[in-house]
Amino acid sequence: MHPDLFYAKILLFGEYSVLLNSMGLSIPYTHFNGELNFIGDDKYTDRNFAKRSNRELFKFLNYLIDNSDKYDSLLDLRTFENDINKGLYFESSIPESYGLGSSGALCASVYKKYGINPIGNSKKLKNGEIIQLKNILAQLESGFHGKSSGLDPLNSYLKVPLLIYNQNEIEQVSLPGKKFGEDSAIFLINSQKSGNTEPLVRSFLKNCENKEFLALMEQELIPMNDQCIQQLVNGNADSFFTELGQLSKFQLTNFKSMIPENFLDLWAEGLNSQKFWLKLCGSGGGGYLLGFTRNYSTTKGLLLEKGYDIVTVYENEK
Repeated sequence: MHPDLFYAKILLFGEYSVLLNSMGLSIPYTHFNGELNFIGDDKYTDRNFAKRSNRELFKFLNYLIDNSDKYDSLLDLRTFENDINKGLYFESSIPESYGLGSSGALCASVYKKYGINPIGNSKKLKNGEIIQLKNILAQLESGFHGKSSGLDPLNSYLKVPLLIYNQNEIEQVSLPGKKFGEDSAIFLINSQKSGNTEPLVRSFLKNCENKEFLALMEQELIPMNDQCIQQLVNGNADSFFTELGQLSKFQLTNFKSMIPENFLDLWAEGLNSQKFWLKLCGSGGGGYLLGFTRNYSTTKGLLLEKGYDIVTVYENEK
C-alpha cells in the first residue's frame, strides 16, 4: 500500500447499531483513495477540482485556528497554512456523500503530514494507542461534521480491517476470505443517488426514543449484527450466510425507508433466490448498497444484465 495514499472505508457491519454500542467491522477500500498534492505538480490535475479542494482546506484551517486551544498541540498549523497558500489540495477519487469516508481520508492524510509527534500507523499498535488515535482523528473530523466517532479516519489511517467491540476497544484483524469459497465476493451497487447521513441518523435516534423500536434494535438487530461479524471474522461460512440472510431480511422489513425504492425488488430477489444478499452500506438513502455472494460469477452477470453499476470490494481468486 502506498504510504501517501489514504483509502476509502466501508463499514461492512454496524451501520446504525453502533450508535447503540453494538460491534462494528470496518475495512479500507483501496479502489477509492486520496492524497495531498499541490496544484500544478501533476499535469493531469483537474484544476477546478483542485481549486475547490484548496478552498475547502482553507475553511478547515480557519476552523482549526478558531479552535487553536484544541489543535495547536495536535497539528503544525503554521506549516499547514503555508502549504495551503502554496496550492495544497486533496486529490481524491472517493465519492462524496456516498458513505465511503471521504472526509475521514482527508483528516488521516492531514494528521499524517502535519501531526505533531503523530502516532504511527503500524499494525502493532496496542488498543490504548488505537483509541488515543481514534480520539485525535475524531477531533479533526469534527471540523467537517460537528461530531465524529473518529472511526472513518482511523480506518483510512491504519489501512487494515478494524473489529470494533465498542468505542473503547478496537482490534486490527484480517478477513479469512478463502474459507468462504473460491467464488465468494463482497461488492457494491451504485444507487446513482447521493445520500445524506445526518437526517437519517437523526431520524433513527428519534425512533429509538420509542421503547418498542428500541427493544427491536437491541433484541434483534444487534444480536444479528454481532453474529455476522463474529462468524465472518472466525471464518464460519455457513453460519455467516445464514445470519446475513436474517440481517438482510430484517433491514428490508424495518429499514425500508432507507433503501432506495427502485432497489426493493432486487433486494427481495436476492433473499428469495439466496444467490446474493444486500444490506445498507452506511446510513442508506442513496450512495452504495453492499452485497455479498458465494457465486460472484453468476451474480455479477445477473446484475450487469439488469443494468446495475457494480464495483467489487473483495473477491477470492479462483
